[in-house]
Amino acid sequence: MVLPFPYGLGAALAIFIAFPLILRRRYMNRMRGGYGGSDSGAGGGGFFGMGSQGGSGGVRYVCLVCNNKHKGGSCPRCGSKMQRADF
Repeated sequence: MVLPFPYGLGAALAIFIAFPLILRRRYMNRMRGGYGGSDSGAGGGGFFGMGSQGGSGGVRYVCLVCNNKHKGGSCPRCGSKMQRADF
């Protein structure tokens, strides 16, 4: 209603694209600043950079049959290959 048709459509699209990007940038800056603010470059953010295991690295697996935690392949306790990833 404020702008004519082609300009109003362009402005609306720009707002719907830019607003989530700005919110995500603010959220990520807030999360990075709250955890010490060390920006080393690699592995600093995202889901895998802020794990509860610190920097232990690697993925551990949990056997679905006997609930044993192990590092990969088949379960060393029961030999089952049914497993889920535990980060």
